[in-house]
Amino acid sequence: MSDDKRLEALRRLLTEAYQKLGLKLGFSLWDGSRVPADWPADGLGIAIRDAGVVAALLRKPKLDTLLHLHVADRIAIQNGSIFDLAAARPDGKVGRLARGISKAAVFEVVRRFIFAPGTAPQAVQHIKGDEIARDGKPATNKANIAHHYDVSNAFYRLFLDERMVYTCAYFTEDHDDLERAQTDKLEMICRKLRLKPGDKLLDIGCGWGALVCYAAQHYGVEAHGVTLAEEQLKLAQEKVEALGLMGKVTLHLKDFTQMEGEFDKISSIGMFEHVGIRNHPTYFQAVNRLLKPRGLYLHHSISRRAKKTERAFNKMPAEYRALVRYIFPGGELDHLGMSIANLERYGFEVHDVEGWREHYQRTTRLWFERLNANKAEAEAEVGPERTRMWLLYLAGCSLAFERGGALINQTLVSKRRKGPSGLPLTRADLYR
Repeated sequence: MSDDKRLEALRRLLTEAYQKLGLKLGFSLWDGSRVPADWPADGLGIAIRDAGVVAALLRKPKLDTLLHLHVADRIAIQNGSIFDLAAARPDGKVGRLARGISKAAVFEVVRRFIFAPGTAPQAVQHIKGDEIARDGKPATNKANIAHHYDVSNAFYRLFLDERMVYTCAYFTEDHDDLERAQTDKLEMICRKLRLKPGDKLLDIGCGWGALVCYAAQHYGVEAHGVTLAEEQLKLAQEKVEALGLMGKVTLHLKDFTQMEGEFDKISSIGMFEHVGIRNHPTYFQAVNRLLKPRGLYLHHSISRRAKKTERAFNKMPAEYRALVRYIFPGGELDHLGMSIANLERYGFEVHDVEGWREHYQRTTRLWFERLNANKAEAEAEVGPERTRMWLLYLAGCSLAFERGGALINQTLVSKRRKGPSGLPLTRADLYR
């Protein structure tokens, strides 16, 4: 079938879509033509690199197909980012507006492209994790963590702050200084836990060691960090030595459920998302076992909005499924009510809950901007496919937090006991 005929049919359909939907972007096709024809070369647009892109989307019109095509650079955003694309969404409901598009134009594209050669998008197996890997076994947990965190320390340096903090920052006012916001976050965690000299602190999922080092330096605690990510551990150990914190900070490469002893304070900052809902009982029981009576635990985790029923909540939207398949294998988000219920169910008293949704929206936006600015270096370090995937992931997260599809909360609890909790009667000390 003539490629000219295909292009003619596609241009006709895209022109109708542009007019009927009131699009604020154009299209560039593999032959160099643009829709609309007078769309400026430097304008926001979507580039379709080959006829197989259209065929692949017709045969399997799913988000997964689109992700493969984008990561393989067969469909791309030109002169802008996903944030610009989101801002250019049509005014009004797309489904209703699309009803005005000619069915004949749609049928002609289907007829011309459905059997186009090279329809299957290239697989991105080297950046694909296990879709369902949630048995909670230490070996499975280690493999899941390695998929995301052992990418390359040099890669993460391209977009994180100088301390390499890979969790939500805390903005005490309207600013975009990531280093300041991450320092303020570490300080807020230490304040919420009421750390004091001599306390024994356990940080579950300690990452590159930012919190344990900060707490040991500024609050005089005996800090223990536990992680399953070998690359993170190596860098964290170097940091501990460089700061002269040997004997004050101890790092453990193991599943935290295998930790022994008791701790005055425990923090879990951005690790809980990796646990999986079916493994929540094991998780909370382990935290309770490790925490001393009257001890404080800070539970910092991303969540989704609750639905009318748990059955409805457990259905995985396409975006969520893609996230756990390609970025966080084994990951699973609960809702705030589930976390609160489990904390009470497994022996904790809930004291404070603070929502940080807008803080994470800004954090992930700043990470995206930094990685995008260092795109060439990232591609040299981990390859163009993984770089495109990470940029899409960071931008998608920022938009999800902006729109309220994703949430994040810090919940402070104590190991339940009769009598006074030992906490101040007010929280004025946190916000001095």
